[in-house]
Amino acid sequence: MATTTESQPGATDREPEVRDDPEAVTPPTDDLSDDERALLVDNLRYALDGRWRATRDTVRELSARGDLLPDPSRTLDEARARILGEMRELAQSGFATAGFAADHGGTGDVGASITAIEMLGYADLSLMVKSGVQWGLFGGAVENLGTARHHDRYVAGIIDLDLLGCFAMTETGHGSNVQALETTATYDPQTREFIIDSPTPSSRKDYIGGAAQHATTAAVFAQLITAGPGEEPESRGVHCFVVPIRDSDGNDLPGVTTSDCGYKGGLPGVDNGRIMFDHVRVPAENLLNRYADVEADGTYTSPIENPNRRFFTMLGTLIRGRVSVAATAGAAGRKALTLAGRYGLIRKQFEAPDADNEILVMDYLGHQRKLLPLIAKSYAIAFAQNELTEELHELQSVRDDASDDEVDDGRQRELESAAAGLKAYATWHASQAINVSREACGGAGYLDENQISLIRGDIDVFTTFEGDNTVLTQLVAKELLSAYAEDVRGLSAGGWVRFIATMARDVVVEKTAVRQVVQTLLEGSDEDTEKSNLTDRGTQLRLFRNREDHLIRTCAQRLRRANDDDNDPFEVFNNAQDHLLKVGRVHTERIVLEAFVQAIDECDSRSAAQLLGKVCDLFVYSALEDDLAWFLMHRHVSVERAKAIRRGVNELCLELRPHLRSLVDAFGIPEELLAAPMLEHG
Repeated sequence: MATTTESQPGATDREPEVRDDPEAVTPPTDDLSDDERALLVDNLRYALDGRWRATRDTVRELSARGDLLPDPSRTLDEARARILGEMRELAQSGFATAGFAADHGGTGDVGASITAIEMLGYADLSLMVKSGVQWGLFGGAVENLGTARHHDRYVAGIIDLDLLGCFAMTETGHGSNVQALETTATYDPQTREFIIDSPTPSSRKDYIGGAAQHATTAAVFAQLITAGPGEEPESRGVHCFVVPIRDSDGNDLPGVTTSDCGYKGGLPGVDNGRIMFDHVRVPAENLLNRYADVEADGTYTSPIENPNRRFFTMLGTLIRGRVSVAATAGAAGRKALTLAGRYGLIRKQFEAPDADNEILVMDYLGHQRKLLPLIAKSYAIAFAQNELTEELHELQSVRDDASDDEVDDGRQRELESAAAGLKAYATWHASQAINVSREACGGAGYLDENQISLIRGDIDVFTTFEGDNTVLTQLVAKELLSAYAEDVRGLSAGGWVRFIATMARDVVVEKTAVRQVVQTLLEGSDEDTEKSNLTDRGTQLRLFRNREDHLIRTCAQRLRRANDDDNDPFEVFNNAQDHLLKVGRVHTERIVLEAFVQAIDECDSRSAAQLLGKVCDLFVYSALEDDLAWFLMHRHVSVERAKAIRRGVNELCLELRPHLRSLVDAFGIPEELLAAPMLEHG
């Protein structure tokens, strides 16, 4: 998740506020004039918006309409029709072009594409998901796994919605374990066709967005089975095929059976469905053949000999969907916190002793503790997301301009790990933030007219699609423990543990390259974290890093028990799974903190940087408080320091309370998308 120092396309012109007095204290928002407050909010937003701030402003203008909000009174069919209609409006505005290469009819701006999808999270999450399926998943599969014959035939129609597609990967029996998918694609050399088949009930494609109603074509992931002359047919692993599923009248094509998932916990505008294939034949050229092909006689060829590397290379090109899910979850969480924060500034409850007026609920410390730490974490995640989007943009731009052999595999795997970790971290946070926001608004938060209950239903599935969060967090830990070793990719749990057990005595850990600002802060802080000030940024960074190092080292030691003859490798793995998950989570949290530190260092507004510093302190203190039992149990903090951490959360909440409105306004959510009767009446 490295940053770049090159000029940033899409940045708007502005006069930076000179940081002429780094010791000055930002006055509370309540003490600022309207112009001063507007400038502070603008500078905070400028920092949050990141490299593609111009894209954010464009989507803000497009989406500043109350009719883009979900309407729970619509029937399922009405909601689906409405979302498709909104997508067509987006297509006409050129919304989707950034996600496709210039020579395919797009503009080739990957970062702008992800940012635009993220901004839809402020409107209707059904619109975001439906758009993401069409242009990100289905379109991304054709663009990234296909070759010129597919680009020429399909991409223009995908962009302008003449070709509606779906992404048929997940099966009833297999979701996260893509390598074990059961759908088959058997090559017939006599007809030069692939036969797509669902051999078992569990091989049914399930939960597929677009499959219930609108999609006419599917990007189907299946086990490619073929044999060259004199060979027995065998599976060459999972590959992707373009498979028509409906005719122009919406009827299933011969051999295809679709069905509707019906009502769900949320996302009513997304027509999730199921697909079964009964020996459906498609031409050989429908294989998306960037990484593998089948010759006329059935001979299998691929520029990547190692099957595990080939599989992960193919999936790695589709990482954009996972990054987009994390980004949009962050947006949804920020919106719920904005609604709850604004409500807390007008809702009153109970009088103070010897007073006639009731107290604003936001003036209660308990209410501040509910919302402000979550707002601080939202800031931290937003900065980490900006870096992840930028790294994906840079890496995919390099891949587009170079042969696959020239792309740094280590950098690609680091990106995949970072995307997995942040997707889990951000979506879990969004679910918590939205649920707490609902509770913070009392009965008003439970009414659909005030939006939070709708957002809560829509966001729930984000923790499981584009990768189950538990699996993704485990993936991060496995990458750390195996030091990005090529041999470990694709191994079973037992095989992976055997690999770890045979490593050198001290496990090799490759951290993200230390940023200059982080290195400087670490060098300027006391290595004994107990002796240094807890508000010292270097101390905060060291505490996060020490926790990660301790967990990685002790987890590796637990896994080496697989060397013992009487230990079953899977049992060793299973018994250490809680430890693995903790490794993955704290690694991501450390990266998130370092992204926040970097953003503060790059902020060109003195007042905004100072306020961001306080927000970062609250993020750190609340993260330490959440994990205080671990820090105490492993003697990384003393009892006295633990008490100071808890007091620090209280003090920071009180300090940030006067800035709450500025902090949420800086998210830049169009006012039309914050419509809620509770904000009108208090």
